[in-house]
Amino acid sequence: MMNFKNDAEAVNALGVKYKALTTEIGKVIVGQHEVVEDVLICIFSKGHCLLVGVPGLAKTLLVNTISATLGLHYSRIQFTPDLMPSDIIGTEILDESRQFKFVKGPLFANIVLADEINRTPPKTQAALLEAMQERSVTAAGNKYELAKPFFVLATQNPI
Repeated sequence: MMNFKNDAEAVNALGVKYKALTTEIGKVIVGQHEVVEDVLICIFSKGHCLLVGVPGLAKTLLVNTISATLGLHYSRIQFTPDLMPSDIIGTEILDESRQFKFVKGPLFANIVLADEINRTPPKTQAALLEAMQERSVTAAGNKYELAKPFFVLATQNPI
C-alpha cells in the first residue's frame, strides 16, 4: 500500500500507472486508443461493457491483453443457441464419495468475454445478467460469490 502526502500526489501516481497500463496494452492493440480507454473506464468503475462489431476486430485479443496486463484470470464464453445457464454458471456433480460437489463454470473469472451474446437463449442471458448485477450466481439453491474484480465484456454481431 502506497502512502501519499496529499490527494494531488495520489492522482499523479494514478496517472503514471494508467499511462504505463495503456502503453503496455498499446504494444499489442494498435490504433484502438478510444476503445481501450472506454473498456478500462468500465473496469475501473466496476461496470461492464458491450462491444458491437463484426468478427475480426480483435475484441478477444483486447480482452485477453487487458486481463494479462492487469494479471487477472480470464475466460471466454462463446454464446450459441443451445447454451444452457449451467454451461456458464457451473453445475453440481456427484463425486466419488457420493457427495454433491459444485463445479464452477467460466463465469468464475475476473474478466469474462461473453462472445456474441445475442445468439443465446433468454434463460442463459438472464443467468449472465444476474452475475453482472449481483456479482454472484445461484445454482441448486446455493449462492456463490464471483471473483473480485468481476468484469464482463460482451460482444454482439450486428449482422
